[in-house]
Amino acid sequence: MGQWHLYLMGILYIVAGIMHFVKPKMYQRIIPNYLPNAKFLVILSGIAEILLGLGLFFEADRTWAAVGIICMLIAFLPVHFYMLSNERAAMGLPKWVLILRIPLQFGLMYWAYSYVSF
Repeated sequence: MGQWHLYLMGILYIVAGIMHFVKPKMYQRIIPNYLPNAKFLVILSGIAEILLGLGLFFEADRTWAAVGIICMLIAFLPVHFYMLSNERAAMGLPKWVLILRIPLQFGLMYWAYSYVSF
């Protein structure tokens, strides 16, 4: 993949992370009930997305940032299943959109994996 894909991915994660602070209630609403302290988890995940997105811009940090993104996306999978099973968490999105978000996560993991080099 070209460099512009890398920068696009970094920007997407940075913007997504910033949105955790702009619209925290929206993100808190999609945290499964069985996880403690939704507010803290939203802040933590926002910081992680920003830092991992920034890490993609630096060659020395790129592999670890990409691995971190993959781990983060795996950790986020329960959120997508929770949104499928909880009407309030679904935020009015059609069921087909919620279903398509799950394979999208794996596509995003593959995209991040394309920048892993050990």
